[in-house]
Amino acid sequence: MIELPFMEGCTVAVLGLGKSGRTAARALMASGAEVWAWDDSEDARNRAADASIPLVDLIQADWNQPVSLILSPGIPYHHPAPHPVVAKAQAAGVEVVGDIELLGRIQPDANYIGITGTNGKSTTTALIGHVLNMSRRLVYTGGNLGLPALEFDPVGREGFYVLEMSSYQLDLTLSITFDVAVLLNISPDHLDRHGGLDGYIAAKKQIFNRQTSHRTAVVGVDDAISREIFDELKAAGKQRVIPVSGRGSVAGGVYASDGVLVDDSEGKQVPILPLSELEHLPGEHNWQNAAAAYAACQAVGVDPAVIMACMRSFAGLPHRQELVAELDGVRFVNDSKATNAEAAGRALSCYERIYWIAGGRAKEGGLEGLEALFPRIVQAFLIGEAAEDFAKALEGQLSFEHSGTLETAVRQAAQAAAGDDKAVVLLSPACASFDQFANFEARGDAFRALVKSLKENKATAGQVSS
Repeated sequence: MIELPFMEGCTVAVLGLGKSGRTAARALMASGAEVWAWDDSEDARNRAADASIPLVDLIQADWNQPVSLILSPGIPYHHPAPHPVVAKAQAAGVEVVGDIELLGRIQPDANYIGITGTNGKSTTTALIGHVLNMSRRLVYTGGNLGLPALEFDPVGREGFYVLEMSSYQLDLTLSITFDVAVLLNISPDHLDRHGGLDGYIAAKKQIFNRQTSHRTAVVGVDDAISREIFDELKAAGKQRVIPVSGRGSVAGGVYASDGVLVDDSEGKQVPILPLSELEHLPGEHNWQNAAAAYAACQAVGVDPAVIMACMRSFAGLPHRQELVAELDGVRFVNDSKATNAEAAGRALSCYERIYWIAGGRAKEGGLEGLEALFPRIVQAFLIGEAAEDFAKALEGQLSFEHSGTLETAVRQAAQAAAGDDKAVVLLSPACASFDQFANFEARGDAFRALVKSLKENKATAGQVSS
């Protein structure tokens, strides 16, 4: 755990007691700060109390005492309106920052690689961390993925922090300058939290703040908004800017072309490796992720041959096109992380005969933009709050069932796909999970358990019949 001696003797408020908030509170307490911790959820407060974290109702607190409010990224900061506690802190002139900002203040000399974008952040972050770890660098990987930032150990000048950065976390991180900043893509998401698309774009662009000539920006150019940002950065000339693509060649960049990863960052169009060798990174979107990871690792001095070797051993992440099982030729793929239409489209484009489980709590736009992929879908199985609206969108386009629950959808999809040796039962919901599950991980875990149960029941039936 990171110690924060500059907070010794200070009163520090912590709002939000999920994983990162509890870690921040413990780190501050261990550093000699007086911690006032709070969460709107009684369950979260009880978990904090069980961990001996002191609770103070921050609505009723005297805001003349705290020097900082450490805000969990899931809590409204600016839009649609500041949380009442945030408003009180701001009115009192108290700084509002996140846990990653505290990491940056105590480890200013470390090497920082930041990854943001609407989709693909976690895979790219994990892939960069994997390459650096396998190439014997001292590295901690986390942020919006995995470990909270203050659970890391100090790394000093020689080590690396590889941080997945959500737009919320970027809003709360004021002083870190990323040695390598990666922007993968931008599509409409979380717009209510940023006051619209322009606010969301501005939040994402913060990852490039303060970069100068010896630092690197890696920018995906497979969507129009990100291409514009690439052009802006290139024209400004403040840092080295490398374009990356999963769809085709880009001058001076790293890209996928004819199934091969190509490095043109020095203008030499060097073939790197066949993308078919990266079996846990299927599809154009993952090819762009691989291109971005390659560019980032090369920028910090990892030899290209070493990057290639390390990429081949990458096992992928749970809930991102995770092959759960294959039963009688039918593959069951868990893509629960696909919480919007664009992310689901990336998975749908990878398979030819799909029995699609979709639904949950819909995001703005619903299934808009997926129409060209409907011919790949044999049948859809609709769950959760979005089922009715999705049914209206699919009416006359393809066959679907009102499944309601994930359990029913898995059973129906398995029955429908039986005997189709090219079938993929794909959970790629295009929705948030919060109508029926705590988070996308819980939804994916439930899918995995249901498929395991199918497999066990089939094995039991086979034993009985024999």
